[in-house]
Amino acid sequence: MGCFASKSSETKASRVSRWRSTGIVALRDSKLKTFPDEIIDLDRTVRTLDLTHNRIADIPLEISKLINMQRMVLTDNIIERLPVNLGKLQSLKLMNLDGNRITSLPDELGQLVRLERLSISGNLLTSLPSTIGSLRNLLILNVSNNKLQFLPESVGSCFSLEELQADDNLIEDLPSSVCNLSHLKSLCLDNNNVKQIPQNLLKDCKALQNISLHGNPISMDQFQQMDGFQEFEARRKKKFDKQIDSNVMIGSKGLDEGVDL
Repeated sequence: MGCFASKSSETKASRVSRWRSTGIVALRDSKLKTFPDEIIDLDRTVRTLDLTHNRIADIPLEISKLINMQRMVLTDNIIERLPVNLGKLQSLKLMNLDGNRITSLPDELGQLVRLERLSISGNLLTSLPSTIGSLRNLLILNVSNNKLQFLPESVGSCFSLEELQADDNLIEDLPSSVCNLSHLKSLCLDNNNVKQIPQNLLKDCKALQNISLHGNPISMDQFQQMDGFQEFEARRKKKFDKQIDSNVMIGSKGLDEGVDL
């Protein structure tokens, strides 16, 4: 028994040593129910944390010690809330919280000013904090499969945003501020309650190539009558033609047609 315990201790020690040398902590499918203390003890060493597909319910306040962490992936756990000191993780560039039970995001989210990718699909969100507008470096925002009834006006201040995915929610209207997203390329709002989109969206969002509005009470006629539709259609077709050329070469069966009403 003593030898076995020693061997287990050595295995754990070598694992922690590897994490410390690489900066990568990966514990996917490890049947964890609590956040491992040994990760917190690594503090500034951690660059990437992946705890996908466990049974973790709580994230400890001490996670704020991981101030150099750039990627945090906590997909497919049972997390219900995020710590209020989340904003101290100011090195974060990617945060993936898909498939949990999160009902709200703390206002401190807006302090993650280096964040480029935020994915929190498949949760129980009813709203987003207005501080999300402080995420000026955010490129991709995925809030699909939640219970959102609206997007905050402040989302229009995420000036770097290129992809906004909000499929399968309860959204009825888009804030007019989305017209400020001059870098936006893709807007996905399938299966919501959207009746109309801001009149200047196609005119002002000059990079927009793809809009998906399947399963909403909005008609193609409404869409085609919007200012900037012809220019949008030209961008969409150009993108689609490039995809065809690329997919012919690799034999892909999936093509994005760019607009889905």
